[in-house]
Amino acid sequence: MGASLHDLLRPLLALDIPAWVLGPVIAAILATLLFGLRRLLVSRLTRLAGRTSNTLDDLLRDVVARTKGWFLLALSAAAGAAALPGTPAAGRLLQVVTIAALGLQAGLWGTTLLVGLVRRGISESQEGSVLDRTTIGVLRFLIHLVVWSALLLLVLANLGVDVTALVAGLGVGGVAVALAVQSVLGDVFASLSIVLDRPFEVGDFIIVDDLMGTVEQVGLKTTRVRSLWGEQLIFSNSNLLNARIRNFQRMKERRVVFSLGVTYQTSAERVRRIPGLVRAAVESASPTRFDRAHFTAFGDFALSVEVVYFVLDPDYNRYMDIQQQINLSLLEQFAREGIEFAYPTQTLFLTRAPAPPLQGAAP
Repeated sequence: MGASLHDLLRPLLALDIPAWVLGPVIAAILATLLFGLRRLLVSRLTRLAGRTSNTLDDLLRDVVARTKGWFLLALSAAAGAAALPGTPAAGRLLQVVTIAALGLQAGLWGTTLLVGLVRRGISESQEGSVLDRTTIGVLRFLIHLVVWSALLLLVLANLGVDVTALVAGLGVGGVAVALAVQSVLGDVFASLSIVLDRPFEVGDFIIVDDLMGTVEQVGLKTTRVRSLWGEQLIFSNSNLLNARIRNFQRMKERRVVFSLGVTYQTSAERVRRIPGLVRAAVESASPTRFDRAHFTAFGDFALSVEVVYFVLDPDYNRYMDIQQQINLSLLEQFAREGIEFAYPTQTLFLTRAPAPPLQGAAP
């Protein structure tokens, strides 16, 4: 880096200017140019992003905006120091500072770019739906972990540190740590599976075994669900991933099955009219799709009719409103037709036993 800077600054170094004056002047000029260039690029990219719907220019603007002032000052100081006569120790210190600044700035650029690309990819795959904060959070954590670890090793290698032994030691230590915290790591990887496979999202209403509620947060180890009764349910991610989950948020229509019973005194002609009455009641409630209604069985105390229909709206309250409307309609129609609903009854038949013969009477 020193040789290249000397080549670039050769015209200035050829002037008869004291080094202690020339160095700061070069640093100040370069810093002014770099700060002005950053401001110009951010301004131009911001205007471009406002005129287009493409998110790539927004991402490029964010990357440029992440260029830190201390990094520009470090580059300017390195350029100014190249004009100064220095000792090997000072040159080594300048090299260390420059490499460290470059590594930190490269980490900021890399994480901003990768997180932006991941966010853009998830947004396109979800066809414009609201992004799950947990998805971005987990992926951002993994991206930062990988990028900063790799940059740390690269910076140490450029500073002359032997990273081979360090990497080997980290590998052995990593295996030991993984064995010690394998349950925690299992939950972490389960969290990653939930984020990538997306069996549910924050805000979805789910049922796990006999527990139900709305998903509030998917963390690295646990998932928090707010139940209908108000308390917070906390599930381990690995256990949750192995459970059978019913996600009602993905429901597009609701299949409803219910039965009704009429008394055995109902005539066959009236029983034959019941499916038509049920169909009219279902179709009068919107939005529904009638499927079938059949006289299915001779019950213990009733003639059973099974009804199946679909509510073309996943909202539970809407379904209950429709079911109530259907029930009231059937109640009115059955009353007009003289059809009685059955309820549990028992009929007892009593017989009188013959009187025993009187003792001593003649046969």
